[in-house]
Amino acid sequence: MAVTVGERPTSIKDLKPKMALTGIVKKVELFGAFVDVGVGQDGLLHISQLSSGHVRNVTDVVKEGDQVDVWVMEVDPQKKRFNLTMLRPPEKGWDEIKEGDVLTGKVTRIERFGAFVDLGTERPGRIHVSELSTEFVRNPEDVVKVGDEVRVKVLTINTQKRQIDLSIKALDETAVVEKIEEDEESAHEPTAMELALRQAMKGTDLEDEIPVRARRDKRNRQERRDRKQQEDILARTLQQRKA
Repeated sequence: MAVTVGERPTSIKDLKPKMALTGIVKKVELFGAFVDVGVGQDGLLHISQLSSGHVRNVTDVVKEGDQVDVWVMEVDPQKKRFNLTMLRPPEKGWDEIKEGDVLTGKVTRIERFGAFVDLGTERPGRIHVSELSTEFVRNPEDVVKVGDEVRVKVLTINTQKRQIDLSIKALDETAVVEKIEEDEESAHEPTAMELALRQAMKGTDLEDEIPVRARRDKRNRQERRDRKQQEDILARTLQQRKA
């Protein structure tokens, strides 16, 4: 969800989270300031939302009469209360990302153990070196560079630690599995001779054996794919432990 910038609201019911507003500081308290944004009720700008750094005194940042740019954090229309922030909200909240999502981001930092990717979230996601490629990677810069735009898959989300683990390799593995499935399906398409044989078997006891054999072949292919995925997961786990 992108930061909302639209028509100026006239009622607290018009306010939405991440809405960008301009207001006037009406009152300053020890715990924060109250800002008039034109909805008939002043919003609370808590001291913790004045700056990304530590703020000792509210008046070090804002004073009564100041015009400030703020964003809506939370709204309670029934109690006629809403909270504001001077910290620009991230484009994507933690509740907007799920494990398994495929996203696009930009590489912002590279370390020995992997790379960090800006997804528009509060913090960048992390790609461990073992998740950069299906091939062995000794140096992350052999695969990605700062500024590169990459497609990644979300592996895990830890909201307590504010960490998102990503993978490029998972997308490559998906492509490999899909290619194997396509090859197997095309390899088992009936030939002209098989079709002629089926036609000749119509009305005989052997006719019933064909769909049974087809189901058995399909089941065997699925079992092979399952074994391959399990082997890939085991190999990845062992590689991460070694790393």
